Amino acid sequence: MILKAAALLVFLLLAYGAAAIGGAATATSVNTWYPALNKPSWTPPGSTIGTVWSILYFLIGLSAWRVWLNGGLRENALTLGAWAVQLVLNTLWSVVFFGLQRPGLAFAELVLLWLAILATTVLFFRKDLWGGLLFVPYLAWVTFAGFLNATLWRMNL
Repeated sequence: MILKAAALLVFLLLAYGAAAIGGAATATSVNTWYPALNKPSWTPPGSTIGTVWSILYFLIGLSAWRVWLNGGLRENALTLGAWAVQLVLNTLWSVVFFGLQRPGLAFAELVLLWLAILATTVLFFRKDLWGGLLFVPYLAWVTFAGFLNATLWRMNL
């Protein structure tokens, strides 16, 4: 029981650690450069985006833990490796979009992120139904974020 709780804590810390790094990159221009961009009318407010991401990072960590419960690290090396890759790409998007202020490059990176999330979702479903289901809202949100990123890029060329 203690090992399971510790593993859950590790997966959540990894997910929220990625969030913290992305948040630090976001903070560099979310109140300066980003407000000056032309945005579509359907852009959610920053508070909504923050709330959604807070929930998603919890689901990202919880889903990996669910997969880990079904065989540990050794049996799930590929699946949890895919999870780690998408987490790195997730963090990198914030660095590129907000840190470098490059919406076009961020969109290209987001396409890679989306593909990594899709692959991870498929792998998670093969290991644990709930692990896969917990990843679906993340895939849906990043799909929406991709449309928003592409629109922001187009509107601010």
